[in-house]
Amino acid sequence: MEIRGVIHALTELSRPCIVHVHTDSRYVCDAVTKRWIAGWVRNGWLTSAKKPVKNRDLWERLIPLLKKHKVHFHWIKAHDGHPENERCDELAKNAAKAPGRALDEGYRADS
Repeated sequence: MEIRGVIHALTELSRPCIVHVHTDSRYVCDAVTKRWIAGWVRNGWLTSAKKPVKNRDLWERLIPLLKKHKVHFHWIKAHDGHPENERCDELAKNAAKAPGRALDEGYRADS
């Protein structure tokens, strides 16, 4: 969900922008700031352990958005009282329980 959240936010921008993404996901933050994505692409979408990258479909959707916008990622600790982060958690939980929610067509249980 964290990757999809970033994709959705960046997709909503109508022109190139400077964006600050605050996330409690080390995975998302490190994938961008530590340039893991570039390594995955270079290695044919394999991790350093030579396993397929999870959520490749989402990372492939994110890459052009990262090129379009100047995006700065900031990691914040989860469940640490950060008001916006707590609100996002609440919204995500409610959305996950909601009837008629959109399915992630790229998700595969075996990956």
